[in-house]
Amino acid sequence: MKDALGAVQSVLVLGGGSEIGLATTKALVAERARTVLLAARKPERLQQAAADLRSAGAIDVELIEFDADDLATHGAFVDDVFSRREDIDLVLVAFGVLGDQEVAERDAEAALGVLHTNFNAAVSVLIPIAARLRTQGHGTVVVLSSVAGERVRRSNFVYGASKAAIDGFAQGLGDALVGSGVHVLVVRPGFVHTRMTTGLEAPPFSTTADEVATAIVKGLRRDAEVIWVPPVLRWVMAVLRHVPRPLFRRLPL
Repeated sequence: MKDALGAVQSVLVLGGGSEIGLATTKALVAERARTVLLAARKPERLQQAAADLRSAGAIDVELIEFDADDLATHGAFVDDVFSRREDIDLVLVAFGVLGDQEVAERDAEAALGVLHTNFNAAVSVLIPIAARLRTQGHGTVVVLSSVAGERVRRSNFVYGASKAAIDGFAQGLGDALVGSGVHVLVVRPGFVHTRMTTGLEAPPFSTTADEVATAIVKGLRRDAEVIWVPPVLRWVMAVLRHVPRPLFRRLPL
């Protein structure tokens, strides 16, 4: 349960090794979160991250095995976590893959792999999480989307399509949960400097994991439903969304 000042006390991060996920968790710990559950395919690799969070003020840090791509295990995973924990204030869905666009647009299996992780896996775990939070009567779900899903571009249309799909699903889920005490925040960052984007040319308005984390915390304070990081991207995409397709194809995007 959130504390008397409305600060998140407990956090479950799906994709516990995500740089954005860890930066956000650290920012929430600075805001008085004390219980952190980092769920990842290989949780043993997160020992240092757990130690850092404890040093930052977290009291209870648990590392849990979670395979986003193994959809058959999601229901049991959610049941186990929520049965062992009296209360979870916030669930951050931070896992995802960029994929290789050149390969994916020629190899159906590669393209489906990106869609499977970024959309199917997210939906698979969000459904039981939403049900548990609804029963709990309160909670927040934060879904990492991307500006790439706002208008899918030629240069990364496989990844963009996967993010457009989960963005739309998350918004619909938020609407379905209105009145239940459960809130959904969709986060649309631009290019983020992380391990996943190492070696790629950074476009204008690129950002960092720490900047995304700061924006998420601010968004949580005001019960935002959608945030853009950096905020200027909201207005950039408001224009690009209406550019005619023949012209849009020519833009260096």
